Amino acid sequence: MIGAILAEAWRAMGANKLRTFLTMLGMIIGVGAVVIMLAIGEGAQMIMRQTIATMGSNLFVVLSSFTMTSGVRSGTGSTPTLTLNDANSLRELATVANVAPVQPGSAQVVYGSVNWNSQVYGVTSAYMDVRGWDLQSGDPITDADVRTANRVAILGQTVVNRLFGDEDPIGKTIRVRDAPFVVAGTLAPKGQSFDGRDQDDTVLVPLTTAQRKVFGSPFPNSVRMIMVQGVSDDLMPDTEQDITALLRERHRIQEGMEPDFMVRNMSAAADIQAQTTRVMSMLLGAVAAVSLVVGGIGIMNIMLVSVTERTREIGIRLAVGARSRDILAQFLLEAIIVSILGCVIGVLMGIGVSALATETFGIYTQVTTASVLLAFGVAALVGIFFGYYPARKAAYLKPIEALRFQ
Repeated sequence: MIGAILAEAWRAMGANKLRTFLTMLGMIIGVGAVVIMLAIGEGAQMIMRQTIATMGSNLFVVLSSFTMTSGVRSGTGSTPTLTLNDANSLRELATVANVAPVQPGSAQVVYGSVNWNSQVYGVTSAYMDVRGWDLQSGDPITDADVRTANRVAILGQTVVNRLFGDEDPIGKTIRVRDAPFVVAGTLAPKGQSFDGRDQDDTVLVPLTTAQRKVFGSPFPNSVRMIMVQGVSDDLMPDTEQDITALLRERHRIQEGMEPDFMVRNMSAAADIQAQTTRVMSMLLGAVAAVSLVVGGIGIMNIMLVSVTERTREIGIRLAVGARSRDILAQFLLEAIIVSILGCVIGVLMGIGVSALATETFGIYTQVTTASVLLAFGVAALVGIFFGYYPARKAAYLKPIEALRFQ
């Protein structure tokens, strides 16, 4: 019985190929738009997840704030208020897993006749663990390098490409602000941070070497930044409170006074960025879903026209014994077949356009199985919903009136 209904539905659609295609066109465009929009949204979320992973997990950044002298406030970070002793004290907190004091700055890096301005970070051996960074080649900065202020450097991939091209940099000597450094290792590629900075445009040197031989400082015990890694994501609020309380106590900042440091929760900032991306993806999907509704309305209109044109055919079938539910099933099945065929073509179109956007325009897209299944499910529901009314109208025609229809 089902096979006969399917065959009849297929024959009816085949008899009006152009109209069937035009009926499907709205569904093709709607499903294609849903797949493309979800692919763009998923691609953006994937990039955001990768970016967050490069920042390090459970990460706080403690920065120098301003100081006040005779009622005059200095600018943020203009006065080094953080020290290595602060970093050592933070390590003692139960909610802190790791601490990495950092002395950042910009410097000209030279190899032979080639030079490049890069971000230079004076770091300890803990820095790469806190950031979750890996070496691509060579050796890391060790505690011995920091203790003896060795002139060794680890280069990010952008610096390697700018200075060395295809040449192996390990063991070569570069100059940072005219101070010679031996390249001990290279970092694995990290890409951009969530604020758009190239994390591969980086040179790591021992903290003490940066303080004494690169940037210099009248306060040798001071650092501009301390990176703190919390023990777990659940304890991030407790970790922030512990950091703030300890530094206020060490800096003798009384209740009601503004602190001379700032604590930034990098995970929270990244989460906000990720949440924004998710909301944008949902909005794109919602806009694309409107196209599906428009496609469904198109199916309903064409099916109503089809019912009107085939009224005498329906009357004959009813007169020879066909039941109303058979007529209902036939027209409903036609609507579902049109919807599913349109969905298949729309999915293929969406996958093709997504791949083309990535290849041609560099827009990162990712078509997931979930988005394809979602598009199929919604398309089938649209076909059933908008095909039911014309099918019901056909099923409840009176045989006598249908046969008299001109």
